[in-house]
Amino acid sequence: MSEKPEKGVEKKGTIPQLLWGAGGIYACYMYYGSLQEDVFRFKDADGGKFTYVWFLQILEAAANVLVSFTMLAITGFTRGIPHELFSVTGFTQVLSKWCTNSALKYGVSFPVATLAKSAKMIPVMIGSLLLGGATYTLRDYAQVAAIVIGTSVVSLGSGKKDTPESTYLGMFMLAGSLACDGLTGGVQKRLKAKTAEKNIKLKAYDFMFWTNLYMLLVAIVAAFMNSEISAAIEFCNKDSRIMWLIIKFSICSALGQSFIFFTISTFDPLVNATVTTTRKIFSVIYSILFKGNSLSPIGWFGVAIACAGVLADISDKAQASQKTVAPKNKGDTEESLVAPSRPSMGSTSPRASKLGSMTQINVTN
Repeated sequence: MSEKPEKGVEKKGTIPQLLWGAGGIYACYMYYGSLQEDVFRFKDADGGKFTYVWFLQILEAAANVLVSFTMLAITGFTRGIPHELFSVTGFTQVLSKWCTNSALKYGVSFPVATLAKSAKMIPVMIGSLLLGGATYTLRDYAQVAAIVIGTSVVSLGSGKKDTPESTYLGMFMLAGSLACDGLTGGVQKRLKAKTAEKNIKLKAYDFMFWTNLYMLLVAIVAAFMNSEISAAIEFCNKDSRIMWLIIKFSICSALGQSFIFFTISTFDPLVNATVTTTRKIFSVIYSILFKGNSLSPIGWFGVAIACAGVLADISDKAQASQKTVAPKNKGDTEESLVAPSRPSMGSTSPRASKLGSMTQINVTN
């Protein structure tokens, strides 16, 4: 038996606001993806490659902390923040980003990594089946299978000639990134429940600041433990071009997150999910056409299969969002006005589960 969607409010921003939010997300993250490829393809005069992933995470998180701190200084900080949960979600999200960037470092192409990251429902589905006894429809399995099979076909149809060891390690890193995304969703569900219990209304920039602050702290510790900071600075000093790539990459991340939070707070979460998901599809196509990621006809067929699975997921979210109704109780919180809550892992309503996944505020774009 399906659960009824929780009460929510349909948000209707203006067309200029939609163009501002969607345009900002597309501009920032299309360039972000291009820069991400450039960073891990970069070679200095001696042929050395940039491999200091934790150092990259430090600068990216620091840029996001700076932007969100500035906004909170203007709008005001929220009291009673559950730091123990923010620290956990910061850890899982920075680890997810580290895994994704490590996959690129080990030779996984950007199109494969991006398509694979679109399959974030896989860890949620596996956890629900093993722990929650959830049930899913044939269409749910078909959507997941389309993304997995399509991504595999893209990988096989790629013109890249990496060693099997690096390819396997890169794909293992992508699997680790997806697992971290699944953990992030669970932690953020607990975070939302705890703040609702204490009647704490978190603003968008609260999420951005505290998540990235803990991501920054974890990245600094990890970089020191791996002796990356001095080595990375030395590498960047040898050729300033890589440093400028990283700076631009970090700025795009911070501005992109700001546009995402603006879109979430101004429109229904479905609008943000649609914009960010379709942006990934265009990033993949741009990378193939303009960044030298050649594909065989079979590889293009894989792109089509994976994109069909992603678009089918958006269609399901759209159908589920239409079932929401305006709140009637005065006790409805600001969070419930942003997005419906995610049902429990034991829910037998796959549509409700997918709708709930849109509430996850994930900075691992």
